[in-house]
Amino acid sequence: MKKTVYIHTFGCKANQYDTQNMREKLVLSGYQEVGQAKQASVCLINTCTVTHKADSEAINLITRLKKDHPQTRIIVTGCLAQLDKNKIQALSPSIAVLRNREKSNIQAYLPGEKKKGIVQKESITSFKGHTRAFLKIQDGCNNACSYCKVPLARGKSKSKGIQDIYAEACALVAHGFKEIVLTGICLGAYGKDLSQQLNLVNVITRLEAIKGLLRIRLSSLEAADVTSELIEKLAASDKLCRHLHIPMQSGDDGILKKMDRNYDRRYYIGLVKQLRKRIPGIAITTDVLVGFPGENESCFGNTLTLVRAVKPLKVHIFPYSPREHTKAFNFKPRIDIQAIHARVAALKEIERQTSLAFRAQFLKKRVPVLIESASKGTLFSWEGYSDTYIKITVRSKKDLRNKLVSLKITAINTDTTLARF
Repeated sequence: MKKTVYIHTFGCKANQYDTQNMREKLVLSGYQEVGQAKQASVCLINTCTVTHKADSEAINLITRLKKDHPQTRIIVTGCLAQLDKNKIQALSPSIAVLRNREKSNIQAYLPGEKKKGIVQKESITSFKGHTRAFLKIQDGCNNACSYCKVPLARGKSKSKGIQDIYAEACALVAHGFKEIVLTGICLGAYGKDLSQQLNLVNVITRLEAIKGLLRIRLSSLEAADVTSELIEKLAASDKLCRHLHIPMQSGDDGILKKMDRNYDRRYYIGLVKQLRKRIPGIAITTDVLVGFPGENESCFGNTLTLVRAVKPLKVHIFPYSPREHTKAFNFKPRIDIQAIHARVAALKEIERQTSLAFRAQFLKKRVPVLIESASKGTLFSWEGYSDTYIKITVRSKKDLRNKLVSLKITAINTDTTLARF
């Protein structure tokens, strides 16, 4: 039978990195990736469990694949597989369920292969379907936020050796990638578990020396991990993007305490003020968890005022989802789902306003943009991101894919930011 594989990935940048790592190992084993499950001899599903919705989407896909393609080898891995192996196995005993630590030995679970129990090194040389490559330099999390299952699924914080990171980055640049996004489950914890005295700034400094690497972006950082040293690196670096994703989760001190977050609203506002003073024009994006148990209208109002004060470019909004085995699972009172939906809508409106306000400061100014792809449905139109993570559209008859260009922003509206040469 022809060796073909269909791959579907749920979840975060770290999961997408893990999928690329498995993809390259499958190619070395003679597999060709296909775009439809019906063409595949193997279906590989990399799952997420951060929300109830993520669980449901994965289970629904696995159920459908098993029903529609009963003879196809199905391999399921990722965080849902780590924590709920029995739930997946109950769908069919023929499904291979891999724990997270088994991902890197994906070849051992392919048809006709013998399980060797060897944990292989994680390493990638390319990143399919992306102009920016995600490079996972850290995994796991030592925090214990009361709502989060991720530490249960990913374990304690683990850092990759700096020489391995450098080698991977060099391989990605050799494949034509001009921007690398450093990612991890708790990126700011990088180096704390290593015998050498290393941190995230050391990694950035090492990668800055790579010829042909034009941009380094950081995926997500906890507020407490945005150190003075990192702020100075952001201010001084020619390659490090002026953009930080700093999860907020709530703007209410009481809720933050119940969430077991290690900051309050005053600290968060102070950090953003410090960043904007030292790095003019820096973009802040964030996460907000809406409807946490005990979040009354006053608490939610504090979140809205904090978002207005911070003026983020983008807010990733997550309705609270009770996760079994977390501390918050039994917290009361739970918030009515209709109230949560109303709060999500209110927060989206505030985000629309803050996004417009942030982008407006760049109107009629020139910004560097890395073009990622052609715009869907529009001829001679291209899309890419500024270093401040503004998604920008420009018209050109030239092929601009993967080119870093200087563009002048000409118009800003809710959905798009337009520019010209």
